[in-house]
Amino acid sequence: MSSGQGPASTPQPPAPPSRGIPGTLDRAAANLLPAYFSLVMATGIVSLAAWIVGAEGTGRGGFAAVARGMVYLNAVFFAALWALTFLRLARHRARLLADVSDHNRGVGFFTAVPAACVLGTQTLVIGGRPGAAWALWSLGAGLWVLVTYSVFTALTVKVVKPALADGLSGGWLVSIVATQSVSVLAAQLAAGGTGGGAQGGGEALHDAMLFVALVMWLGGAMLYVWIISLIFYRYTFFPFKPSDLSPPYWINMGAMAISTLAGATLLLSGKNSPLIVELTPFIKGATLLFWATATWWIPMLIILGVWRHLVRKFPLRYDPLYWGAVFPLGMYAVATARMAEAMDLPFLHALPQVFLYAALGAWTLALVGLAHRLVRGNGTPPSVIAGPARV
Repeated sequence: MSSGQGPASTPQPPAPPSRGIPGTLDRAAANLLPAYFSLVMATGIVSLAAWIVGAEGTGRGGFAAVARGMVYLNAVFFAALWALTFLRLARHRARLLADVSDHNRGVGFFTAVPAACVLGTQTLVIGGRPGAAWALWSLGAGLWVLVTYSVFTALTVKVVKPALADGLSGGWLVSIVATQSVSVLAAQLAAGGTGGGAQGGGEALHDAMLFVALVMWLGGAMLYVWIISLIFYRYTFFPFKPSDLSPPYWINMGAMAISTLAGATLLLSGKNSPLIVELTPFIKGATLLFWATATWWIPMLIILGVWRHLVRKFPLRYDPLYWGAVFPLGMYAVATARMAEAMDLPFLHALPQVFLYAALGAWTLALVGLAHRLVRGNGTPPSVIAGPARV
């Protein structure tokens, strides 16, 4: 659909051709999709699912080895994406700034926040490195402030805007994932990752971090209500083509799954906090509500996926945005396991196992797709990094 006001943003021309490895990297940076940090999100949560669900936190067995290996792999992904981002900022700043105010690409910048926080959770839970986790949480929290108030301000004051059907997608819900990821890691750091007090800060820092986690959890929940209302309205009252059902629509479920994890982490980490103890009945009820909502979305998204690919024959091929569909599967596994632990619901323990295997399978397929595109393209072609204009 069109707003009748002209295009919302001017299409960006492809990067000028250049040769050799420096030229390949420059093209990759120029065309970098802001949402590509979802690769780190997906890898991190699958690693945590393997550790928490597969190895049951024991650090033994094949799943534990997989989880540890993915920590190092994710650190490489994280560093590489930041290197490309800084290169883009230095050499293609106009493109980067144009993305900030683009309704379809701008929200992709939010993926940098959970990328930092999920990697921080990996380093804390799997690697046992609280110092690195604190550094990554600080980075994630700072990025959350920067991205939230730059992207939403830019989209608000923009003169020419797209119609709702053209400018809104499931990718907008990454803003909730970003908010809740800050909450999750804050609560884990408050407990020292292993049940102790906040690292080196005593009771005051412990309570402050839990308060930050609580406030971010509540704010993220409210943000979900605002955005999902518009998405459901867009679902049911506007024409919906197979191409409109982009992979980030799985974040409809993933945003509620990470909200469930944030609530469960508050319950597990705040047993000695008077504020959390007083709010425990409310936190339990809201957490269960979030989990129920996430669970409701799963059959709906599967049905729509069948309609997209089997009924309407939309081609299934590698797309950078598929990392945004892998993340919710792993997150649902971890969130369900943590909620079952926090609320003593042992009958739910089989469910995370199912989603662990689904997440591992989806992550493997996406990685094979990425590798195939890289090999076929003899390097890092812009199409692999950039993806479609719509998130």
